[in-house]
Amino acid sequence: MRPADAPASGASGVPGAGAVRHRPGPAVDAAMAVAGTSPYDAVLCDLDNVIRYYDLSRLAALERDFGLPEGTTADLAYAPEVDLPVLLGRITPDEWAEAIARRLAARVGVERARTLGRAMAEAPFRVDGTVVALLRRVRRRVPLVLVTNATLRLHDDLAASGLTDLADHVVSSALEGIAKPDPALYRIAAGRAGVRPERCLFVDDRRENVDAAEALGMTGVLFREPADLYTPFGFAREDG
Repeated sequence: MRPADAPASGASGVPGAGAVRHRPGPAVDAAMAVAGTSPYDAVLCDLDNVIRYYDLSRLAALERDFGLPEGTTADLAYAPEVDLPVLLGRITPDEWAEAIARRLAARVGVERARTLGRAMAEAPFRVDGTVVALLRRVRRRVPLVLVTNATLRLHDDLAASGLTDLADHVVSSALEGIAKPDPALYRIAAGRAGVRPERCLFVDDRRENVDAAEALGMTGVLFREPADLYTPFGFAREDG
């Protein structure tokens, strides 16, 4: 899990700056896709900050009430030594909340620290309906695999959002024990799709994750907004 304004850690991402970027080689062109000559045979797509967005407004209000600068809890939560264990499935989200609380206890006391840790780990989220609709459309043509640095709670989160049927496969860092940008996770995702890595289109909001995909020969799309997906998916804007 990672909200859009979260700091970076070694395993999970934040939105990258810059425009949509493709790897060197054939451009992803709408006419090619419509004509059936698209340079990819599967789409691998990130979840957080592409499809799912966390709301940390309650956490921010608690931080203000407890005399902490906004963002303090997230800064501690996404430190690699705190973040990686939950993303690799070594601890549960509840244990992650306790790890966050231990780091805050000296500043706000044990009970307030636990309140902040729970607010972080249990933050509500919304789903971008436009992106979901685009992904459902592209899945009619090629396999779709979600590739996400997530917690052991991912299956329940997808079910709560009505997204269990969105993709053909879900590749989660917590279940595989490896996290983006480790190329092994990308190879697993391509294998689930049943295509070679160089025939995959990879969508992510974090530049180093896109770079890792491109290093394997994938076509990379650095995501900022839903409009970034129309041309790579071969859809005319008026169709969406």
